Amino acid sequence: MALEDDIRLLTRQPLLGLLDRDALRLVAFAAEPRTLRAGDVLFRHGDGADGAYLVVSGAVALSRVDDGRPAEEIAGPGTLLGELALFAPVERPATAIAREKTQVMKLSRNVMRRVLGESPASADAIAAAIEERLQSFTGELASVGMALRAIDWR
Repeated sequence: MALEDDIRLLTRQPLLGLLDRDALRLVAFAAEPRTLRAGDVLFRHGDGADGAYLVVSGAVALSRVDDGRPAEEIAGPGTLLGELALFAPVERPATAIAREKTQVMKLSRNVMRRVLGESPASADAIAAAIEERLQSFTGELASVGMALRAIDWR
């Protein structure tokens, strides 16, 4: 895949699309392409995550438990797996297994940190977007809390 194609894929991601063109170019240039065969494990639930994977083509099954049940979610082209791992050390919340021949790009947290350090405007844009997401999530949690309290009062 050409660098410009990779950049176009990255710009479709809500957070990554906030990066300026030079920052996106660096992320795309440093991305590690990987081809998976059907049945290959991309990562397992509980593994430490040092970055994210962008599904370029194919499909990845995501399951929180490895008990033989059908996958809880199928991630197709354009899906970014492990976005939070680009910014913080986290554990993988699910096991990811390729369902068919699948192309992914691994995006490294170390590269993202360097890119954001060199592009303060991009860092500010991403920080503002994450802040907005957290405020929205906090509001949703407050609504759930109110609903649960209303149930308890009955």
